[in-house]
Amino acid sequence: MTKQAPCWDTLINDALVFDGTGNRPEQLDIAIADGKIAAKGRALPQALAKQVIDGRDQYLMPGLLDIHTHLDLEVELEPGLPEAVRHGTTTVLVGNCSLGLSYGAQQKDGADPIVDCFARVENVPKKVLSKCVDAIKWNNSKEYLDHFEELPLGPNVAAFIPHSMLRVEVMGLQDSISREPSEAELQEMEALVEKGIDEGYMGISTDGLPFHYLANSPNTDVRIPTQHGNFAEYKRLLKVVRDRGRVWQTTAIIENKLKMFRYFALTSGLLHGKPLKTSALTAVEFSTFRRAVYVFLRFARLMNSKLFKGRMHFQSLGTRFRIWSDGVISPLYEELPATCKLIAVEIEDRETRHRMLNDPEFIEEFRHDWYLGRHGWTLATLQARMGVPNINVVREPERLVFDGAPVAEWDGETFLQVMQRVQRYQHGYASAARSDAEREAFELFPDPLVDDADFMLHMLREYDTGFRFYADVANDREEAILPLLLNKDTMPGFNDSGAHLTNMAFFDANLMSLKRALADSMETFSTMVKRLTREPAQFFGLDTGTLDIGAQADITILDPSALRAHDDLSNRCVQHRDIFEHKQMLSRSDGVVSHVFIKGTEVWRGDQATKALGTQTLGRALRAQAS
Repeated sequence: MTKQAPCWDTLINDALVFDGTGNRPEQLDIAIADGKIAAKGRALPQALAKQVIDGRDQYLMPGLLDIHTHLDLEVELEPGLPEAVRHGTTTVLVGNCSLGLSYGAQQKDGADPIVDCFARVENVPKKVLSKCVDAIKWNNSKEYLDHFEELPLGPNVAAFIPHSMLRVEVMGLQDSISREPSEAELQEMEALVEKGIDEGYMGISTDGLPFHYLANSPNTDVRIPTQHGNFAEYKRLLKVVRDRGRVWQTTAIIENKLKMFRYFALTSGLLHGKPLKTSALTAVEFSTFRRAVYVFLRFARLMNSKLFKGRMHFQSLGTRFRIWSDGVISPLYEELPATCKLIAVEIEDRETRHRMLNDPEFIEEFRHDWYLGRHGWTLATLQARMGVPNINVVREPERLVFDGAPVAEWDGETFLQVMQRVQRYQHGYASAARSDAEREAFELFPDPLVDDADFMLHMLREYDTGFRFYADVANDREEAILPLLLNKDTMPGFNDSGAHLTNMAFFDANLMSLKRALADSMETFSTMVKRLTREPAQFFGLDTGTLDIGAQADITILDPSALRAHDDLSNRCVQHRDIFEHKQMLSRSDGVVSHVFIKGTEVWRGDQATKALGTQTLGRALRAQAS
């Protein structure tokens, strides 16, 4: 009897398979051939496979989607995107929050809009951005999607048309932030959106957060272009998106609640003739404003009702929203006018920041901002005590934790703990200083050290960006996270992967969503797999997220025991990355993800990438379809 030649490239044997439908898992074999799912079943013949992978005691699922990334720049420098793949991600969405590379470098009339827009919004150093801009070779939205075919792409990439860059493309950077578009320019923007949708873009992204500023002079006190578009402009551009069944990705206009809900109501089919798919930020429970997320979700529930006929969700995060700061260099402090001015100064210009920090008028402004809503009998204080603060910046010293302090003993301690020891030392308790280094640091503080505003001012004067600390901005109550992830008016995935290089790392947040689901029940875990694969793929109109026969074989395999034990908070690190010539905060989940396949090729095994990742073109530019 003639032995049959192998017809499958890979057979994954005896894994517990979650197919992304939300149904109960099955113990199955999965066969892969020519980059696609070729067969599924029990006891498939191993002789038909060139290689067999033991899936026993492993969970197999479609590759995970990361629906909110700012990997637009990184994918140009390291197309394999190993920092995403290592956590089971096989598809990334870019062009979020009105920022992206769809129209090329856009360097016209001396403007450098990519550097200008990304530097402060995403807290990426200008020299890093300039390196990315130098890699850009395309000039229009079609060429942008097409160029991915020429890269050794790891994950699949899907893109939004970024509204800030769209305005720059039509109006130029300076005009896009200083005047309204003409009728001819509006028509050109509409035509470019229509063209982009024809080319496969998922829709359009905009941004409304009040602390997103340009980075280059003379516009460091001016917000990014998308925020200069009025309601009429949004409505016209979104009509194109609505009519074509595509998606609007946006953020809340938090400084004007009525305006925010008016814009969000654009999702309504009742009010605007047809539902507009809307993916908004964000469904996290802010530690300073806990009720906000529940107001958002009640509004989404109303818009999605049979009466208003909307299609809206808020993106949720699968873990604690912890943000690090290097001095004031952090998205946290763009919201305070005084610290915003410090951030606007070029990072290398310590002298100017030091001069500002010793200026009496600036000190008065800083102290006002630092205590606004915290002390005194003011409207801001009343609002904060009622649980509806108008500022969401964490400033309480007991909630700011050193993690990279100039004195080693301070790491892991709060500002309050260190401040109180300084004050004890100044009152004559020499033993408050635990080492010579701490004693020397205490001697530098103003005497008397009056309050935490003085403490922060001293730290900034003395150490500038050379001290590091974190705050838990949202999702600090464990019991709140899973219900938000499972809410029918949310979608898990507000991961911000690739953004804020040294301030956050949520690359593994999808794994944390799965961990929390697994701790609840197997049924919840199956639901969460669906919410991270098939469900977002269908919402954004993307051909991915399934294990159907004939589908591209994008597969993630997890070790459930390692997943249960994974602690993301203790597995973040800051490493130098050669591609950026800069440090970056990263996530580590070694041992949790056993294997990752993209287009049938194994790209991750154990705790490292295979040779295929970053050397072969595996992922593709996903062209969205109406759904």
